[in-house]
Amino acid sequence: MMDPCPRFQFPSAQNKAFDRGNQLGRDKTTDYSELYGMAYVITTDNDRLKQGRITIEEFRTIYRIIAHREEIIEIFNTYSENRKFLFEKNLAQFLTQEQYTLDINKSIASEIIQKYEPIEEVKQAHQMSFEGFTRYMDSSECLLFNNKYESVYQDMTHPLSDYFISSSHNTYLISDQLVGPSDLWGYVSALVKGCRCLEIDCWDGSQNEPVVYHGYTFTSKLLFKTVIRAIHKYAFITSDYPVVLSLENHCSPSQQEVMADNLQSTFGDALLSDTLDDFPDKLPSPEALKFKILVRNKKIGTLRETRERRGSDKHGQIEECEEEEEAEQEEEENEAKGPEPSDAFQDDLEKEAESKGAVRIPLFKKKLKIATALSDLVIYTKIEKFRSFHHSRLYQQFNESNSIGESQARKLSKLRANEFILHTTKFITRIYPKATRADSSNFNPQEFWNVGCQMVALNFQTPGLPMDLQNGKFLDNGGSGYILKPHFLRDSKTKFNPNKALMDSNPIILMIRLISGIQLPPSYHSSSNKADTLVIIEILGVPNDQMKQQSRVIKKNAFSPRWNETFTFIIQVPELALIRFVVENQGLIAGNEFLGQYTLPVLCMNKGYRRVPLFSKMGESLEPASLFIYVWYVR
Repeated sequence: MMDPCPRFQFPSAQNKAFDRGNQLGRDKTTDYSELYGMAYVITTDNDRLKQGRITIEEFRTIYRIIAHREEIIEIFNTYSENRKFLFEKNLAQFLTQEQYTLDINKSIASEIIQKYEPIEEVKQAHQMSFEGFTRYMDSSECLLFNNKYESVYQDMTHPLSDYFISSSHNTYLISDQLVGPSDLWGYVSALVKGCRCLEIDCWDGSQNEPVVYHGYTFTSKLLFKTVIRAIHKYAFITSDYPVVLSLENHCSPSQQEVMADNLQSTFGDALLSDTLDDFPDKLPSPEALKFKILVRNKKIGTLRETRERRGSDKHGQIEECEEEEEAEQEEEENEAKGPEPSDAFQDDLEKEAESKGAVRIPLFKKKLKIATALSDLVIYTKIEKFRSFHHSRLYQQFNESNSIGESQARKLSKLRANEFILHTTKFITRIYPKATRADSSNFNPQEFWNVGCQMVALNFQTPGLPMDLQNGKFLDNGGSGYILKPHFLRDSKTKFNPNKALMDSNPIILMIRLISGIQLPPSYHSSSNKADTLVIIEILGVPNDQMKQQSRVIKKNAFSPRWNETFTFIIQVPELALIRFVVENQGLIAGNEFLGQYTLPVLCMNKGYRRVPLFSKMGESLEPASLFIYVWYVR
C-alpha cells in the first residue's frame, strides 16, 4: 500500500474554526461552504480503512472530483485518441488548430509535456494526462494577454511626443484632495505600477525646507527631499525608461534653489541637466533617455542660454516671467458655485474663441519669480501655457509642453479633434482632472488617448473604470510606461478624427465565446458564499466602437458557472480599443455588485482557449478566480 497522507480532520459546522473558515471564504475567492461539503463527503467515501486518513491515490481521486471541469474534458477528449492521454502529435494538433500557435512541432509539444505533466511515467512516455493538460490550460501560457507583449517590443527610438506616457495626478495623495494624508507610498506604488510622470506640488516650508502637499487644504505635508529620495530608490524598479517629475511650483526663489540642490545631490548623473548631443533641437527618444530623470517646470530663456551658464554660480540669480491666467482655470475653480451655461452656448463661445486664435480670453497677467538654478534643470519638458492650436503652430518650441484641464480638453476633443491630434504629433500634452474633483475621482482617459494626448494624468489612489483602463492600457510594451502611438496619431499630416465615421478604417471582427467561470469571488452579501453571476464584456475606444454585451445570469454559483454564450464585436479602430471583462453579482434592489474585472488592449489578446484573470476593485489579483473563454478575430 502507498504511504498514507497526513490525517484529515473536518470540523462540524458548529465548530468555531469552521465558522472562521467560512468568514475567510467571504474575504477571498473560494466557496468554502460548497468545498467543505464536497470534501467531507468525498473523503468519507474514500477512507476505505475508516482510520481518518487516505492514500495518495485516494487523494488524487478527491482532487479530480473537486477540480473536475467538464469543458476541459471535452477539449481533451476531442484530441485524445484513447481519451486517456495526449500524444505529442495530438498536443501539437491542438496548439495549431485551437490556439493558433504558429510553427508548432513535436519538440515544442514535448517541452510542454515535460513542463506540465505531473505523472512521471506518463511524462517518460512523451504523453500528457488529463491532469497535465489541465495544468497547462491553467498556466500563464494560456492567459488571454499575449506573453510576447510582456517585454518591450516596440521601437523606442521615436521622439517622446510619439508615445503615450503613464502619468499620475497629485501623486503624493493617497485619499481625497482636501483633508487626506500625503504619503510617500503614493510615489512608490505609482512607480511600481509603471508610472513615468509623477506630480509634485511644492510649497515653502519651515527652516528653508520645501514641502509637498495640496496647497490651501488640510492635507498633510512631506519634505521635498524625502519625496525625491523615495523616487530615486524606486524610479527604475519596473521600467528603464525616463521618469518625468512634473513640478507644480509655488516656492519662493530661495526654496527653489534648495529644490535644485536636492535634485542634483539626490539624482546625480541620472538628472538630465543639459541637452543630449544628438538632440540639440528636437525631442529625444525614450531609448536615449534610459535611466534619466527629467524635470518639468517653468523655464526662463533658451536651451542655448542654459548651456552657456553650465558650471557658473547661479546662487541668488532670479528671473521673472509673466503668466496669463485664463478663464478655463477660473471656471474649474468655481464650477461648484453655480450651473454652467448650456452646451450650445459653450460651443458657440469655443468656436468664436478659436476663430480668433485663442481658446479663452486672458483675464490678467501675473509675474512669476523663478530661480535660475531650478530653471536650468528644465531641458526637454518646459511647461508652457496653452493658448490655442493656432498660437502653438506659430510660436511653441519643440521642448515646450502644455497642461490642459479636463473640461477645456474635452471641449477641444469634441470640436477640434483633428487639430488636437495635429498638436499632439508635435508637442507633449498633459491632461489633468478638474479642481472640483475633491474626492479624487477620475475622468475617462480614453477620450484623450483618442486624440493622442501623451500624459493623461489620473488619481492613481482611486479605483474604478478610469484606473482599470489605465492599468489595462499600460500592460502593453512590457509595462514600461511608454506605448508607441498608432501611426495615424503620429503623422504630421494625419486626417484622423475619432469622432467621425471612418470610411477607410481597417476593422476587426471579434468573436468571444464565454464558456465558464473558475472559483469566482462570492457575493459579500451572501451568507452561503454564493453569487448570481453574470459577465459584461465591454469595448472602449473611439465613440463608434463603444459597446457592451452581457451574459445571462447563473443563479447561486460562483464556484463553477457555465455560460457557453457567444458575443460578436466589430471594432473600427482596434489600435485604440480596450476590452474589459466585468463579473457581477445580480442585485435586484440595490443594483449589481462588482466581483472582479480584467482590462487589456484588444490587439494584445491571444486567440483560442484562454483564461481571463480577475482583479479586485483595488487592482489586486483574485487568483485563482478567472473566466474561461474562446477568442477568435480576423482583420
